[in-house]
Amino acid sequence: MKLPVIRHIQRNNSVAQIENCIEVLESYSEYNRIADDELDVIGELITNLCGAVEVHKMIEDGMPERDAANYFAQKVLGSIDR
Repeated sequence: MKLPVIRHIQRNNSVAQIENCIEVLESYSEYNRIADDELDVIGELITNLCGAVEVHKMIEDGMPERDAANYFAQKVLGSIDR
């Protein structure tokens, strides 16, 4: 997860565009000849894209952009620590 990447994606794309990209990457990841290192990259991309969608939704609900991005980062880091 890279917060600057999430912010960039969120600022420059609509939720629909991001969700379409997630669907394409998920479909691609199901191809049986994908190498493990490629799957790792796809997983990182999907994580950043999903983060951008969540940040978009928090902003739409009235949270300031900076707070939304920081909240998402805290949430992800908190789930890793468990």
